[in-house]
Amino acid sequence: MKTQVCIIGGGPAGLMLSHILDANGIDNVVLERQSKDYVLSRIRAGVLEANTVQMLRDYGLSERMDQIGKPKDGTRILWENRPEFFIDVKKWTGKQMMAYGQTYITEDLYAARDRDGGAVICEARNVALHEIESDSPHVTYEKDGVRHRVECRFIAGCDGFHGPSRKAIPERSRSEYLREYPFGWMGVMVEQPPLDDFIYAYHSEGMAMAAQRNPMLSRYYVQAPITDTPEDWSDERFWDTLLHRFPADVAAKIRTGPTIEKSMAPLRSFVSEPMRHGSLFLAGDAAHIVPPTGAKGLNLAFSDVHYLQRALVAFFKDGQGALIERYSDTALRRVWSAENISWRLTKLLHVFPGEDAFAQKIRENDYDLLLMSEAAQHALAYEYIGLPFEA
Repeated sequence: MKTQVCIIGGGPAGLMLSHILDANGIDNVVLERQSKDYVLSRIRAGVLEANTVQMLRDYGLSERMDQIGKPKDGTRILWENRPEFFIDVKKWTGKQMMAYGQTYITEDLYAARDRDGGAVICEARNVALHEIESDSPHVTYEKDGVRHRVECRFIAGCDGFHGPSRKAIPERSRSEYLREYPFGWMGVMVEQPPLDDFIYAYHSEGMAMAAQRNPMLSRYYVQAPITDTPEDWSDERFWDTLLHRFPADVAAKIRTGPTIEKSMAPLRSFVSEPMRHGSLFLAGDAAHIVPPTGAKGLNLAFSDVHYLQRALVAFFKDGQGALIERYSDTALRRVWSAENISWRLTKLLHVFPGEDAFAQKIRENDYDLLLMSEAAQHALAYEYIGLPFEA
């Protein structure tokens, strides 16, 4: 098989890149290790920045989002024994976020690829990248016991943290930056109406969070030791912990019930540089991971896709290579900005084991500054909604 761009990974980043390239007449094929049903069963966050919402609208993928998605002016922070605070992105930036589940986005993208005859090959096993430092790389994979080869001009690695793309870059040519956190998020899904707002709750025993998936599906989290497993958390223990960490008036509005999904999510910050090596580009979790506190993961992946599709379109349609050369540096500036705010929010809202009283006082002062300073509120809202794309 020959194509212009071989995209490894059939999650939202890979499918979005495929969709945009196809709209610009650029031939591409997507290789996904898992089955389509498996990909669609993955449950992920669904808080979309204004940039992500606009991308979906610009490329004809917003019909269902605009019907059932819930526009959000910001996010509430509740703090034990202190006034609450609202990250008012609408007030300070004039923009809104959107509550729309990542599973819906993936479904919309698969439907668009099916409609447009996109080449998406699922259950492609043992994917390997070859000759990425040349102008004629190729990718091999196995399906149904048969080995296949895809010849291309560029490879886009959208295959997540554990995929083969990043590892294809020689260790001598990449630098990796990692911070692992000494706690995780124990999360549950329940078929009950969600609260009206996204809410972070700081409590001296740990963070709690309320999120939304759809009008009859709620997602809740509590900070838990990184060594815990879902089996350690009965429904009763989870609800007792969650309700205890929310103020009584908010806890009274939470509709509990039997959970339909329970998982433990570790928190880490990770960046691999550069995001391009030869004819290989990295995008999304293949290049970076952010803790979920700032809801930046999917949005950052779409940011990469924006810069990557722009570079590839300029190369194939106009013969211009400047954006190809600039891709990594441009994408990384936004990556590190997202890492920065995600780290600061994580530090603000969580209890760190072994922390001394000085660190706690600094945390409280950071929160008090948000309460009293409009300049601090404006700055946080500007980062939280997502920085503008660079021209």
